[in-house]
Amino acid sequence: MQDGQQVSEKKTVLTIGPDAPLIEALARVLPDWHIEGVVDNVEALAAVKDRPFNLVVTGKETSGVADLDLLRKIRAIRPHTRLIILTAESTPSEVIACMREYAFSYFCRPFSEAALETMLRRAADERCWDDGIEVLAATSEWITIAARSDLGTADRLLQFLHEISDLPDCERNELGVAFREMLLNAMEYGGCFDPTQYVEISYVRARHMVLCRVKDPGEGFSLDDIRHSAISNPPNDPLQHFIHREAQGLRSGGFGMLMAKNLVDDLIYSEKGNEVLLVKYLPFVQQGLKRSEAIPPEEQLRTN
Repeated sequence: MQDGQQVSEKKTVLTIGPDAPLIEALARVLPDWHIEGVVDNVEALAAVKDRPFNLVVTGKETSGVADLDLLRKIRAIRPHTRLIILTAESTPSEVIACMREYAFSYFCRPFSEAALETMLRRAADERCWDDGIEVLAATSEWITIAARSDLGTADRLLQFLHEISDLPDCERNELGVAFREMLLNAMEYGGCFDPTQYVEISYVRARHMVLCRVKDPGEGFSLDDIRHSAISNPPNDPLQHFIHREAQGLRSGGFGMLMAKNLVDDLIYSEKGNEVLLVKYLPFVQQGLKRSEAIPPEEQLRTN
């Protein structure tokens, strides 16, 4: 080693409680990191007071309330610590509170191991994240968020909203896929993946429906301007957009907006085109009710 050359210190992740699958995932995803473990949240707080950690991952047996308390205390000591919450039980209000306190991500069991590994990679790679997700206003039924226009922020936001949603798995997954498509379109075409630009998102949980609103900072568009998208195809020619994509030198594809439209009950654009509403109605059959029985009489008058 040459004189003056310094050996870079390994980045360190702190885990809380015994969790062999988590340790294995960390070893796969972050092979060059040092993994340190403590027994509980009390020991974790003491460790963070003693020295900084690049990432903290909470234990699988703790509640969302306990981890929220730990998050607040850690952020008070070391504001930029990235903390991923793994919890055995939580509520939408706890998830929202953790978003307000700038948790990096949130997972309530059972969750996808692949999704966790993706988030671990994001935690390792993201340079700017503290101001990526800002809760502008929130109740348990209606949350409004400003999100920075970059892929890492999109992944984090989608995971938080996945945890907030109480829809059945099928409807939650369909809405999640459609919302992701609209969110990425807003960040790419409206925000130009510029980290100084923000997209505004609202998630509204009503009795019989969920509404998602996405507004980007761009100039908007008209359907006449996106002939390269499958959503603009005439009913008798479902592949016409390929001609426009080839003429513009674009790769094959263009089905994102059409897919999103088919996964929700309504997809509505504003006049300017930089704002879209996604509407997903709840599955009345799964509730054991007919639609007419599930809708209050005053709402039935408006739907007949």
